[in-house]
Amino acid sequence: MAKNIYKKRFRKATLIYAGSMALFLLICVLVLGSQGMEKGRLEKQLTEKKQLLDYAQQAAQQQTMAKLNQKLEDLRNSLGEFVIDSYDASDLTFAISQIAGEQKVGQFSVGGKNKGKDSEIPNCDYLSEWNVDVSFNGSFHQFAALMNALERNHPVIFVDGFSIIRSETSNSNHKAGMSLAVFVKKDS
Repeated sequence: MAKNIYKKRFRKATLIYAGSMALFLLICVLVLGSQGMEKGRLEKQLTEKKQLLDYAQQAAQQQTMAKLNQKLEDLRNSLGEFVIDSYDASDLTFAISQIAGEQKVGQFSVGGKNKGKDSEIPNCDYLSEWNVDVSFNGSFHQFAALMNALERNHPVIFVDGFSIIRSETSNSNHKAGMSLAVFVKKDS
């Protein structure tokens, strides 16, 4: 009987010891696992901060500043290919007429619902859009040549839309219309 009591106590002690060890191991795994995740997050933050520091050090260098200033100047120059000053917008109708004259289209007229009107561009503080409708008579070749000349112009004149009505009497006098747009720099 005394042996049974010792065996029962030994089993209880062994079970309590094994349960305590399992609980201790579980707690260690949870604590070390969360520390590992935290370590990974901190290493990632450290890498990001090092990259920011490298960028800041590069930006502080004179050579990098010179490159950035040159790039900014190049962008400003290329902007001139797409944007005109507001005081030049009034001369644009004449320029479009000259381009049409060079392409030898017939009965060229500027007008319609948008004749030389500025329209606001949403969320844009520095540019507006100048719209104009043109119509003319000519062949398909003249139409394509005029469209090409307009879009190669400086500043670029964008063709928003166009229509062609085929002539019933001849192959060379089709009625065509275009909706044109140009970006205009707003007055400061």
